[in-house]
Amino acid sequence: MSYLEVTWNDEVTGCKGYLVVDALRQGASSGGLRMRDGCTLDEVRDLARGMTLKEAVVRVPGDRYQPFGGGKGGIDCSPHHPDARGVLRRYLQAMRPLLETVWSTGEDLGVRQDVLDELAGEIGLRSTIEAALRLLPDPEAGLAQVKAGFAATVDGVSLADLVGGYGVASCALTAAACLDLDEPLRAVIQGFGSMGGATARYLARAGVLVVGIADADGLVANPAGLDVERLLRTRDAFGRIDRTVLRPGELISTGGWLDVPCDILVPAAVSYALTEQNACRVQAKLIVEAANVATTPAAEAALHARGVTVVPDFVANVATNAWWWWTLFGDIEPTADAAFGKISTVLRRLTHDVLDRATAAGTTPRAAATTIAAERIERSSQNGG
Repeated sequence: MSYLEVTWNDEVTGCKGYLVVDALRQGASSGGLRMRDGCTLDEVRDLARGMTLKEAVVRVPGDRYQPFGGGKGGIDCSPHHPDARGVLRRYLQAMRPLLETVWSTGEDLGVRQDVLDELAGEIGLRSTIEAALRLLPDPEAGLAQVKAGFAATVDGVSLADLVGGYGVASCALTAAACLDLDEPLRAVIQGFGSMGGATARYLARAGVLVVGIADADGLVANPAGLDVERLLRTRDAFGRIDRTVLRPGELISTGGWLDVPCDILVPAAVSYALTEQNACRVQAKLIVEAANVATTPAAEAALHARGVTVVPDFVANVATNAWWWWTLFGDIEPTADAAFGKISTVLRRLTHDVLDRATAAGTTPRAAATTIAAERIERSSQNGG
């Protein structure tokens, strides 16, 4: 049972929006806001529940940042709608009392952080993380830390757009080593936005052959490995690759990302991408969920029965959320070195723990990670967090 559920109707377009606060810890919840055509209340419930686990599983004893509860927002509207910005603004205005008290949010599918920041200012908020700011002894100093983090860049890309994918890549590389997968490793990425693009970058820099990338227009593939850096330079704001600059050997397809032979599969776009119907097509031995709720329960059960390891979303893609709070609370400096160092240390250890427990118990990594999250929530509660 969720702590709070809100359904909103936009008086201008008729679009519906939802907010689900799954749980409160320290009087607050955390989780992004997405905008997509077809978003449902059930989807937002699943996402909010996942955020509660995501907050808990990344707990580090002794850090100033300790787990919040999970909360998630969703708007049933295409981000390409002619009045998408207006819909988003009106949603935020309606949710303002909750943003000021119990729900801290940031970008998610179809929503950019820079737009959220602009709209927050328009409706009289310092930020969309007001509910977290009120927990700090010096909110302005904390907010300045976060803004400095967002201002940092790495190779011309915002640090904020890289930390999530860096975390996914860290989990993938650790899991591949735990599973003793043969090198050279091959990966397929579904989605080439900030999460998928950064995952592809850091896998490629670690020596993984990224043999397929799927965007909204289809699949680009090369069995010898794609030039990820060049493709990153050609993508648009929605993660679409410019097909006019593809080179010989880079094949274009209208689909088939599940059919590409690979070792690591990273769904990094939409929820419920892997279903009971298409799970049989998966070629990979390891799936690392960069997208929230990327695999349905039935698909995960089928994959587990085949011996395919699924690193769950609330482990694999936790880095963006954790980076926000580590920076806000002063556990790390707002620099790339500090961010990547903390992410690598925390997520590599967590991935080892999850897979070791899953193997020992003969269960799925998701079940093992859920147990770890519950234990960390209990410890945090005992320590007054």
